[in-house]
Amino acid sequence: MTDHQEISLDWMSGEQCPPPSAELRPEIPHPARMYDYYLGGKDNFPADRAAAEQVLALSPLVRISALANRAFLQRAVRALAAEQGIRQFLDIGTGIPSAGNTHEIAQAVDPTAKVAYLDNDPIVLVHGRALLAGAQLGSVSVLQADLRDPEAILTDPAVRELLDLGKPVAVMLFAILHFIDDADDPYGIVRTLVDALPSGSYLALSHGTADFVDPAEASKGPAVYRSATAQLTMRSREQVLRFFDGLELLEPGLVTAPLWRPDQAPQDTDGQVAIWAGVARKP
Repeated sequence: MTDHQEISLDWMSGEQCPPPSAELRPEIPHPARMYDYYLGGKDNFPADRAAAEQVLALSPLVRISALANRAFLQRAVRALAAEQGIRQFLDIGTGIPSAGNTHEIAQAVDPTAKVAYLDNDPIVLVHGRALLAGAQLGSVSVLQADLRDPEAILTDPAVRELLDLGKPVAVMLFAILHFIDDADDPYGIVRTLVDALPSGSYLALSHGTADFVDPAEASKGPAVYRSATAQLTMRSREQVLRFFDGLELLEPGLVTAPLWRPDQAPQDTDGQVAIWAGVARKP
């Protein structure tokens, strides 16, 4: 269903590496590049910026949501590494590399921590060299993969070379599941990933919601994404909670992103952020 292409450290040595196998298609908005734009990044194209501005015109709070999501990711990784002793991370739908990525947070706790980044956007692979620049040799991989094919992810030789799937792994699904339509069975995807991992593994995810939006406005954001490479499916708290079936949620449970173990008193309201966030352990 998807090609897998690893970006190696040869990118930094200047030696020639195979280009990403997927087509870039800059004329079609891509959620990863739109997200980069929300975060103030520069790795996006005019089509991405135009679509992102449409979303921001409908809801200027989207940028607040993106920043809150990134902050939650950093707190979650720090908690998993420092408190739960996790040293292996499978970060799917990572998006464009930027400061404070999973490997930077995890390796600040333990330099031996390993992270496999996966995304279906070839531009993420191109920018993998920047992500890898500060990583230890062999501790980080950047792969092209599609979340809708979890079996391919689990059997990918590059994933298995980096991560020991017989030992606890944290699966990171941040702001990605709302781009998986119900027809693609998102619950089955998550179950396949979690079932393949041993006891003591973790699932950490964030998911956009329309729980705090006027029903008349709820469909406008997803409508903009219909012209993009992935559709947007908002889900309620109850629907997001289903992803954690059979798992043990860490305190404080499933809450909006700013309320998950905040470093300081949250400044943004639930309605401004509109992202459910949680971390759970596989018993």
